[in-house]
Amino acid sequence: MTISITQLTEHIGARVDGVDLTSPIDNETAEAVLSALYSHSVLVFHGQPITDDQHVVFTESLGPLQMTMVNDPYGGGGPINVISNVDENGDLIPPDDSRSLYQAGNTLWHSDGAFKPVPLKASLLSAKEIPPEGGETEFASMRAAYDALPEERKVEIEDLVAEHSMAYSRQQIGSGIMDDAWLKATPPAHHPLARTIPETGEKALLVGAYASQIVGWPVEKGRKLLEELLVWTTQPEFVYRHEWQDHDLVIWDNRSAVHRGRPWDNGTYKRIMHRTTLAIDAS
Repeated sequence: MTISITQLTEHIGARVDGVDLTSPIDNETAEAVLSALYSHSVLVFHGQPITDDQHVVFTESLGPLQMTMVNDPYGGGGPINVISNVDENGDLIPPDDSRSLYQAGNTLWHSDGAFKPVPLKASLLSAKEIPPEGGETEFASMRAAYDALPEERKVEIEDLVAEHSMAYSRQQIGSGIMDDAWLKATPPAHHPLARTIPETGEKALLVGAYASQIVGWPVEKGRKLLEELLVWTTQPEFVYRHEWQDHDLVIWDNRSAVHRGRPWDNGTYKRIMHRTTLAIDAS
């Protein structure tokens, strides 16, 4: 098969054509997809009506699959995380239900898995049912944002480490969203504020809703810096806004892109997305 890559914005995002994800891809195609991902941070595949099994097969062709956490109410330890406002009977979940509030955390800028001791490499999201309007996903380039920082700011943050916490991100939505078992399973993790992407040697910020403070700094001082860097990172010139179509599949590199879901009328329209994730390859 002939793969075609079309850049979507100056700093982030590309469309991939010429790949059929309903069938296993060969090693050459997998390498081309990964190379494009490292270059563009976000890849869009249109017209991919894949099953969950096909979704998993494609994910594993790109690297080691990261299973969901057992305590995750929308993963339960399996390979697929269901991001949806629909219950097991196919009915809409009320917007004020605790399950909707938990999912509302996806509307905050974040990097998937940043709260883990070893963050996630990439996420692959498949659109099963989308609303007629709203529900877009925005991606911001933490790599381009780092590159554009003034040199004195780069020096300031060079050796800083941030604490990342799932509990902190959900506290921004409301209290009591996570049960005790889920809280216990997700203790805070520490990561460099500016990290190097091994495949490219480039540096990228690691900011977003999970970043709760700077280690060794007063909490409020650290949060002020983290907010300033997040505002910097999510400037329009660093952002790609994806308007979903049925059967789209989008891959993003969590090491170089932060993302958020946009609102829609979730009391009227269903939005059903299935996500797999790639683990960082320890080899």
